[in-house]
Parts: sequence; C-alpha cells; structure tokens
Amino acid sequence: MPRVLLIEDDPSVREGVGLGLRRRGHDVHAAETGEEGLELLAATRPDLVLLDLMLPGINGVQVCRRIRETSQVPIIMLTARGDDFDIVVGLEAGADDYIVKPARTEVIEARIKAVLRRHTDPVGRPEVEFHGELAVDRAGLTVSRNGERVALAPSEIKLLLHLSASPEQVFSRQQLLEYVWEHSYHADARLVDACVRRLRSKIGDPAGNPRYIQTVRGFGYRFGPL
Repeated sequence: MPRVLLIEDDPSVREGVGLGLRRRGHDVHAAETGEEGLELLAATRPDLVLLDLMLPGINGVQVCRRIRETSQVPIIMLTARGDDFDIVVGLEAGADDYIVKPARTEVIEARIKAVLRRHTDPVGRPEVEFHGELAVDRAGLTVSRNGERVALAPSEIKLLLHLSASPEQVFSRQQLLEYVWEHSYHADARLVDACVRRLRSKIGDPAGNPRYIQTVRGFGYRFGPL
C-alpha cells in the first residue's frame, strides 16, 4: 500500500486519520509541524503527502512550496475551512487536490487513490509526441521543453496528456474535473483553472498569448493551435 506522510498539528485529527489509514494497510508517518514534516519527507520518501493548510510556524502553503522545489510527490491539502482564497492559494502552491475537514477516512482514501492513479496511469498512446518546443512522452509520463525535462505534478501531467491527446477539441472545466480529478461536483472547477495556470507557467505558455493551452471563454480549454 502507498506510504503516506501526514502533516497535521491537531492531535485528534492526526491520530484519527493516521489510525484509519493504517487500518486500510497504509504505512503512515505523521508530523505535527511543517519543519518536522519536511524532515520526514526526506527520510521516508512517501508516495503521497496529506498536508494541513493551517500549521504553526511554517504554514501548509509554505511547506507545499518547499516540497515542490525538489519533489513532485502528490500533495493533498487538508483545510478546516472551505474558504475559496485559502484553497486557491494552496492549489497555486502546487497541491494536487484538497479535502475540507472533517472528512471520513473512506473519503480520504478515495482521494488518495484518485491522485495516485493520476500519478501512475498513462493516457492514450505509448509514444513521444512533439508539439512545437514540447516533447510529450506518454509512456514515460514525462514532458520536455527544448530538450530539458519539465517537472510536472501528477494533475498537471494528466491534464496536459488529456488535452494534447485531442488537439482542437474543447473540454469544459467540468469534463476536465471529472477526468483528471475524478470529482463530479461543480464547486471544484477552480482545481482546473489553478492547474492550468501552473502548467502554463512551467511549459512557457503565457496566458496572454498561449501557444498550447487555449482558453475558450465561458466554457473551458483546448490544446492548440500552435
């Protein structure tokens, strides 16, 4: 089962979530501060991080940014509030998904499985495709720009693979949400927009004049034309 690093300062949540995931077979390492979590990240090399947004000292957003400097490990943010601003900031920092607390263990487990599937499942054809400066390796789940590897988070690579598999086809935010994040409720459309912004930044695709990911106003996104 996947190794999970849980960074959560609330002892009742930390113990409850940790116990529930261990009962489902996960190897769980828990930290109560961001500093401790970063140390455990290096020591345990987890398959996924559950990261509380409101931490003492280094907060969850800062921890997320620190992790993204060196690792593309999947990150799910935990937040006690459904505050749009806080959630968007976490997503912009590099989180792949979020969960509003309190949440049942089976819900957390389902989100973990969904994020890990995005991290490991190839989409479409097992080949390298070239789109201008971009080389997309569908089998290896990697993307290069001008010959240099681009580090993408799981949600970013799956979004790019899905869009580039059908150039010129327009996908609504809801379609992308259901395919990439496996969520079916409309409130999470901000996941798509945040992911697109991060992806554009990484592949050198300025929002004002995009070459790859085009915004279709009032609907969603499409890939191309170059």
